[in-house]
Amino acid sequence: MTVLITGGAGYIGSHMALRLCDAGEKVVVLDNLTTGFDWAVDHRAILVNGNAGDQELVGGLIAKHQITEIVHFAGSIVVPESVSNPLKYYANNTATSRNLIEAAVNGGVKHIVFSSTAAVYGMTGLEPVAEDTPLNPMSPYGRSKLMTEWMLTDVAAAHPLTYGVLRYFNVAGADPHKRSGQSSPTATHLIKVACQAALGQRASIEIFGTDYPTPDGTGVRDYIHVSDLVEAHALLLTYLRNGGASTTLNCGYGQGYSVRQVVDVVRKVSGVDFEAKESPRRPGDPPAIVAGAQKVRKLLGWQPAHDDLEDIVTSAYAWEQHLRTRNR
Repeated sequence: MTVLITGGAGYIGSHMALRLCDAGEKVVVLDNLTTGFDWAVDHRAILVNGNAGDQELVGGLIAKHQITEIVHFAGSIVVPESVSNPLKYYANNTATSRNLIEAAVNGGVKHIVFSSTAAVYGMTGLEPVAEDTPLNPMSPYGRSKLMTEWMLTDVAAAHPLTYGVLRYFNVAGADPHKRSGQSSPTATHLIKVACQAALGQRASIEIFGTDYPTPDGTGVRDYIHVSDLVEAHALLLTYLRNGGASTTLNCGYGQGYSVRQVVDVVRKVSGVDFEAKESPRRPGDPPAIVAGAQKVRKLLGWQPAHDDLEDIVTSAYAWEQHLRTRNR
């Protein structure tokens, strides 16, 4: 029994490889290293440089390593970029997923866990959104992910395959043992960008939109620690292996924080009063989105260990400091 992790050299995928290797699982990582890093892949996993949409390659890996499950992270994730370059997102996300799913079916893979997004919900209010909230993605990124959800539903109805979809909210933080973290210097995640500013790697950060209908006018998001997120993946794999039915779950804490609140916490943790410039809203960004996350707790018994914004920021800041030392 071997697990294939697509995008396993990236931020979340590398943490998933660590989690499964720590549990003694056999892991194969497939990543084209466009945004991932070979050094981020745990030495206990097998790293293959390639595209998750390459059916011949994926089929060969399934047969060679007797892969029974796939955890699918590979894809593009920047909302504003998806608005300006939608075809990239439909190629990297939707088309790649379609080919991967076909290779999985042909190879007899039993279970797929898919990395989806809260962006499938689109415009929401300040109240938490449950999994049955109407889906109305505002960006090609959100639509490209939703299309993959639909494909999994249809394929599972036609073939002996079960799946789990996890709709992420805003993932942040790093492995507490500093084995992995958000490593791309050009990443757009707010907490990473703010930590870089605190360390003098950016002159300032931008707050995109200060006129939203939120308590302080800035966007509100539900931030989840990456270690808690991959724990949910591991529990979902176990659930599917034990005969659980295909399911779709939100993965967040049910607590929203505004951009200004996040900036304040990063300033507190770092002790640096870096500059935060106010800029216009970005296309495709909803004012607020917070997880209704009771289903994942009830179905999987998921108990977050890092559901505190200061904890998340502290680990992210420690990782940025580690990267500075590592890159010297």
